[in-house]
Amino acid sequence: MRAMSRASVQEPVPPTRRDEVAAAGSELIGGPIGRWALLGGSRLTPVRVVVLVAIGMFALGMVQKLPCYNWAWFRGSGSQYTHACYSDVPHLFIGRGFADGLVPYFDRLAGDMQYLEYPVLTGLFMQVAAWLTPGGGDLQHREQMYWMVNAGMLLVCLAVLVVCVARTHRHRPWDALLVALAPALALTATINWDLLAVALTAAAMLLWSRGRPLAFGLLLGLATAAKLYPVLLLGPLLVLCWRAGKWRELGAALLGTAGSWLVVNLPVMLMAPEGWKKFYTFSQERNVDFGSFWLIITQRTGEGLDVADVNTYASLLMLLACGGIAALALTAPRRPRFAQLALLVVAAFILTNKVYSPQYVLWLVPLAALARPRWRDFLVWQACEVMYFLGIWMYLAYTTSDNKQGLPTEGYQFAIALHLAGTLFLCAMVVRDILTPDRDGVRRDGSDDPSGGVLDGAEDVFVLGRAARSSQHTAHAAQGARVEWGVRE
Repeated sequence: MRAMSRASVQEPVPPTRRDEVAAAGSELIGGPIGRWALLGGSRLTPVRVVVLVAIGMFALGMVQKLPCYNWAWFRGSGSQYTHACYSDVPHLFIGRGFADGLVPYFDRLAGDMQYLEYPVLTGLFMQVAAWLTPGGGDLQHREQMYWMVNAGMLLVCLAVLVVCVARTHRHRPWDALLVALAPALALTATINWDLLAVALTAAAMLLWSRGRPLAFGLLLGLATAAKLYPVLLLGPLLVLCWRAGKWRELGAALLGTAGSWLVVNLPVMLMAPEGWKKFYTFSQERNVDFGSFWLIITQRTGEGLDVADVNTYASLLMLLACGGIAALALTAPRRPRFAQLALLVVAAFILTNKVYSPQYVLWLVPLAALARPRWRDFLVWQACEVMYFLGIWMYLAYTTSDNKQGLPTEGYQFAIALHLAGTLFLCAMVVRDILTPDRDGVRRDGSDDPSGGVLDGAEDVFVLGRAARSSQHTAHAAQGARVEWGVRE
């Protein structure tokens, strides 16, 4: 059978023709798109639709926070937990000195925290929001306005995020609907400032998919200056470039990452070293916290774990997981896609970490949409995350109330286990796709790695345990043997 041309591979993929859950859900708006439908004739392009949907979901998330915005943030801790609308943003406006005009990293805080415990670019984001917050009114009004300003800035981050995800896989823009409609994203978007790093990471992956490794590195360095986890993406690139022999591109990515990270961090590092290093010392000294399997161990045994021991064990588990992912990448029958390995390594970091905060789900949502754009599996995982989102607030309501109304310890342990299991399930589906590439939905139309940039269609030069073979040849074989359009696994 004649192989498909590259131009035909890049035609948009209607999800209702390929995914039974998307097809069933489309019945609400008239059913799956017809075979003879004329595509591309509307001003509502896929990217625009995705952005509008994301804005709508973000607005629903803000409505969900309304009880806290009106009163629960300011009248004791219990109400913000029972209404499941907690956010760090208004509390840290006061607790980290922004309400008093203190400068992050340079001005010392009252109490044990001493300095702001966030990376430099996130600290700058928080400071800019403080500058934009109106100064009139009482303190409660200023807290409300600070949250609103941050929400507006985070909405911009969300728009950037969904646009980047929609354009990373050029012929699959509708996969970004997984991000836009993710319930956990709507619920957690304004808990903290993670969307800044998530948006920068998505932008970096878009540039890598366009074959611009230096620009990728520059944005990844900025993302790492906002949150630590984005630097983990260099690990998957290392093994993928090793397998494909793309060392020059890897070097450009590393150079860009280190350079932009230093540009952001070096001034604060030199002028306020004590404040700068607070994020790193806080991460090391932080005790076992919410959402991690380490917390289940401490609660079940009734014995506290030494922080240094947990740091060591967590690091060893992470190294073992990374070793397994590297072995998988170098021995797989076909070179894995960049997004697949990125999801696995970030998930490994979260799963082994001593804290798994509710907003950490934001790190995985865009990676999941690119790695495993399958509505059934995505919704199973999201259901687990929503259950955990409710579980942690009900547990905090139980522990902070005198009448012990809420979720007891055993119930919260079940919620932790559920959201850990949901993340493991998603990872298992991705590993299955790597081991059996013909089941990978992204590759069913003959594509190789739409997010891979210089890796897309590149030949293997090193495969662990066997002679290297051409991924280009494998991709062409998949094109010739591809299944017809239809709604199937």
